[in-house]
Amino acid sequence: MNKESKKREALLYHSEPTPGKIQVVPTKKYATQRDLSLAYSPGVAEPCLAIAENIDDVYKYTAKGNLVAVISNGTAVLGLGDIGPEAGKPVMEGKGLLFKIFSDIDVFDIEVDTKNVEEFIQTVKNIAPTFGGINLEDIKAPESFEIERRLIEELDIPVMHDDQHGTAIISSAALINALELAGKKAEDVKMVVSGAGSAAIACTDLYVSLGVKVENILMFNSKGLLTKDNPSLSELQLKYAIDGAKIDLAEAVKGADIFIGLSSGNILSPEMLLSMAKSPIVFAMANPNPEIDYNLAVETRKDVIMATGRSDFPNQVNNVLGFPYIFRGALDVRARKINEEMKMAAVKALAILAKEPVPEQVNVAYGATKLGFGQEYIIPKPFDPRLITVVAPAVAKAAMESGVAKNPITDWVAYEDTLRERMGNDNKMVRLITNRAKLDPKKIVFAEADQLNVLKAAQIVYEDGIGFPILLGNKEVILELKQELGFDADLEIIDPKTDEEEDRRNRFAKSFWETRGRRGVSKLDAEKFMRERNYFAAMMVNEGEADALVTGHSRSYPSVVKPMMQLIPKAQNASLIATANMMLTSRGPMFLSDTAININPSAQDLINIAIMTSKTAKMFGIEPVIAMVSFSNFGSSTSESASKVREAVAYLHKNHPEMIVDGEIQADFALNQEMLEEKFPFSKLAGKKVNTLIFPNLESANITYKLLKELYKVNSIGPIMMGMGKPVHIFQLGASVEEMVNMAAIAVIDAQEKESKKNKVTQ
Repeated sequence: MNKESKKREALLYHSEPTPGKIQVVPTKKYATQRDLSLAYSPGVAEPCLAIAENIDDVYKYTAKGNLVAVISNGTAVLGLGDIGPEAGKPVMEGKGLLFKIFSDIDVFDIEVDTKNVEEFIQTVKNIAPTFGGINLEDIKAPESFEIERRLIEELDIPVMHDDQHGTAIISSAALINALELAGKKAEDVKMVVSGAGSAAIACTDLYVSLGVKVENILMFNSKGLLTKDNPSLSELQLKYAIDGAKIDLAEAVKGADIFIGLSSGNILSPEMLLSMAKSPIVFAMANPNPEIDYNLAVETRKDVIMATGRSDFPNQVNNVLGFPYIFRGALDVRARKINEEMKMAAVKALAILAKEPVPEQVNVAYGATKLGFGQEYIIPKPFDPRLITVVAPAVAKAAMESGVAKNPITDWVAYEDTLRERMGNDNKMVRLITNRAKLDPKKIVFAEADQLNVLKAAQIVYEDGIGFPILLGNKEVILELKQELGFDADLEIIDPKTDEEEDRRNRFAKSFWETRGRRGVSKLDAEKFMRERNYFAAMMVNEGEADALVTGHSRSYPSVVKPMMQLIPKAQNASLIATANMMLTSRGPMFLSDTAININPSAQDLINIAIMTSKTAKMFGIEPVIAMVSFSNFGSSTSESASKVREAVAYLHKNHPEMIVDGEIQADFALNQEMLEEKFPFSKLAGKKVNTLIFPNLESANITYKLLKELYKVNSIGPIMMGMGKPVHIFQLGASVEEMVNMAAIAVIDAQEKESKKNKVTQ
C-alpha cells in the first residue's frame, strides 16, 4: 500500500461508520416509562441522597469504580511531538480501547488545552470526582514528572503516567529474568542507558529499586553522556549525571553488562555489542527501529539476551502487559494511589509468570511447539490469558498490604473468577488467529478477486503479512480495482479463461480426469470445468501451486462446495466433510457444528463431527467442552432425533473417555452451569464451561449461528471446513471484508497444520 492509500485507510478507520473509537452505552433497562423514571427523575434522587450521606456509596450506585480518565494536553503525542490536545485525541481514544479490551475498564478521554503545569493539575483535580482512576498520557517531560507527583499527593484515587512507568514496569520484569539467565546480580552489573527522557528516567529509577547501583549507570541523551557540569540537565537527570571526562557510547558499552535503549534506531553497532561483557543484556526499545536490529544482534552474539519494543521479535516490551491490569487491581480494591509497592508487585508477577508453563492457547498464537523460560522468552506474551488473573491480584494485594486499599478483597478465588468473566468477547481470538497466521504466511488463492470486497480482503491479508494472495478473475477488472484501492503490490493475477492459461488448464484437466474418469467425468468435461475459477483454484491447491484457497463471496454455498468435494480429497481417516463456526460470544469463543454440510447426520456422523470439532478447537489452543444438544435431556424423549444424539454420546464415552462431552442435553442446561448442576449433577459437563455445541441436524446449527450473528451482532469465523485433505475454505454468500480476512487466516493456519503433520510423517 502506498503512503496515500495508508493515509486514506487510517482516516476511514477513524471516521466510519461512526467517528472515533469509543462510545457510551447504557447498562440499565430503558424500555419503559418506569425504567426512565428510575434512571432519572424522580428515582435518581435516592442514590443521590445515599451518596450525600455516605460519599463512598458513589462506588455502589455509579460507574466511578470502573471508570478511568485518560488525560493529556497533547504535548508529547507518540513520535509526533507537541501537536495539541485535539490532535492527540485519537491516541487517547485508542488507549481507552486498550483499557476496555484487555481489562474491561471503561474510559473517558480528556484533552486539556493548557501547557501550564498548575492549570493542568487544577483541571484534573476539579474533574477527579467523576473517576476511579487517572491515566496521564503523552505529556512532555519534565512537566510530566511534576504533574504526576502533585496529583498522586493531592488526589485519593490511583494516578499513573503510563509513558513513564509502563515501560519501566515491563522492562524491569524482563531485567529480573535476564539477570537470572545471565547468572548476574543487579548490584554487580554495569549499565548503559541510551536516552534520558521521562521513560528512560522512570525505567532507570525502577532498575535502581531492583538493586542496580547508581554509580554503575552511564546515561546518554542525544548530545552525549550526562555530566554534572551540564547546566541544561533537569534535576531528575542530574541524579544519573557523573563527574569526570566525557566518553562516547562506544567507549561506554565496553565491558558493560546491560544496554538499555530508549532513544533512536541503529545506534548500537555489532562491534559495540561484541565489546560488551559475557551474556550481555540488550533492551533495544526504540520504535519502530530498535537501537540494534534483533536478528543482527543474535547473529553477532549467541549469548545476547535481547528484548525490543516490536511484536515481530521475541521478548516484546509492550506496555499493554502492564497498565490494564495495574489499574484493574487498583480499582478493584479502591486504592488511593498506585504506589511503588504496587508497581513492584506488577514487576514481580510478570517475571514469575514468564517461568510458569505456558498455556497451549499462547503456544498456538505464537506458532510455538512449547514456549518456555529462556533467552527468547523472558516476559509473558500479550496474548497470555493469565495476565489479568496474575497481575491484577498481585497489584490488589500490594495495595492492601501497603495500606492504600479502601475496599480489601477477601475471597481471592471468587475475585479471579470475576476477572476471567471480564475477558469474554473482545476479539482476542481474532488477534490470536491473525498472529498465528503471520508467523508462517502461505500462498492463498482468492478465487473471486475481481470482486471489490474480495480484493480488499486480499489487500489486508497481504499488507498485514497473513499470506501471499494469488488473484483469480478478470485481469483487467482486477487491475482497475487495485488502482482504485491503492493496492500496488506486484501479485500473481490469473484469469483461467484466457489463452495464456491454456497449457495450465489442460494440465489441470488431465489430472482431474485421471482421478474422476470412473465417476462420470469425461476429458471434455474436465477441460470445460477448468475454465471455471473454483475448479481451477482447487486444482492449483491440489497441484501444489498454492497452499490454500478461499472462495464463495459471490455464489451460494452449495454451488461453491460442489467443486471442492469433487476435486479435493478427504483428509486421511476422515469419513465425511463437516463445518464449524467459531462464534466470538460474551462468554468466550463457542464452536458450533455442523453449520453448512450435513443435513441430517446419523449417530456415526455426529460422532465424527464431534471428534473433528474437538480437534479444530484444539488447533486454536482451546480445550473443548462439548455439549451434544437436542430438544430433550438425557433420555427424556425416545424420538429418532434425540436417540441418535444419545447413541453418539454413549459411543464417545466408551471409546473416547478423554473427551469432555455429554448429551443429549437442551441448550439452556448446557450453557447454564447452575441449572445443570442442580438438575443433572451426574453429567460430565457439570462444573465446566461448555464451549462447543454439536447439533442434531443442519437446520438447528445453521439457524442458531445466524440468529446469534444477526440478533446479537456476535462475530462469526467460519464455516471452517473440517475433514478436507487440503486447506480450502468457503465464505458465506456476501461475507464482509473482515470475515474474509479471518477466513483467509484460518486457511493459512490450516495449511500450517497440514504441513506440520506431513513433515512429522516423513521424518
